[in-house]
Amino acid sequence: MSEVSMIVYEINEGVGTITLNRPDVYNAFNEQLHTELASTLKQAERNDEVRCIVITGAGKAFCSGQDIKDIPLDGSRSLGDSVRNYYNPLALKLRSIPKPIIAAVNGVAAGAGMSVALACDFRVAVENARFVAAFANIGLVPDTGLTYFLPRLIGHARAVELCMLGGTIDAPTAYSYGMVNSVVSTEEFPDVVRQLAERLANGSATALGLMKRSFELSLNGSLEQVLDYEAQAQRIAGGGPDYAEGVQAFREKRKPKFRG
Repeated sequence: MSEVSMIVYEINEGVGTITLNRPDVYNAFNEQLHTELASTLKQAERNDEVRCIVITGAGKAFCSGQDIKDIPLDGSRSLGDSVRNYYNPLALKLRSIPKPIIAAVNGVAAGAGMSVALACDFRVAVENARFVAAFANIGLVPDTGLTYFLPRLIGHARAVELCMLGGTIDAPTAYSYGMVNSVVSTEEFPDVVRQLAERLANGSATALGLMKRSFELSLNGSLEQVLDYEAQAQRIAGGGPDYAEGVQAFREKRKPKFRG
């Protein structure tokens, strides 16, 4: 008997929506979910029809992090190995895919679920969403890039406080900290996510992919490195069909129809 899929994957109007589908455990990660998510992200990356990716959760939660029941307490399985084999590749994949990725945070994002949301390029949160840095509460340390992403979004002091105290912040606070791009009502949430995703999907795939890489480099690169990459990226973008279409659309006072 085949396993029931833990991912729902749909493509519509250039948007690939990935829904974590373990609502009974608040979409907590186990090995099967990790494997299916990695495979689905690879599909979305390779499919030219997909120009923007949305990650969300089924039910009341975005993702509650690691399914504790899936980790034996007898020491037979190293948590470090789990991080290296599953969580680290996930964080790296989210940052390296040359397509914009939106975290549609429909509820609680805890532990590695919070890390996944922060690894995305955009975060739209429903008004009752919560972000929980739960690691310290069970004697663990943040992983999946949380200590990398969080201080870059909200500052070092707030990040240390939130993680060491195992704190929770609500969506409005997350917005005021700069952790999320927008907070919307439950009723507006699906439409706001869709509109943002479609706007990105209608943009220049070439330019957005190069832009994502440029911002990634800017996090740790020197000014000289960033300037050099910008020049390379501009050469690529300027030599492509989207630039010609953008200029033509500007002259004709219409919206461009990007194909790149």
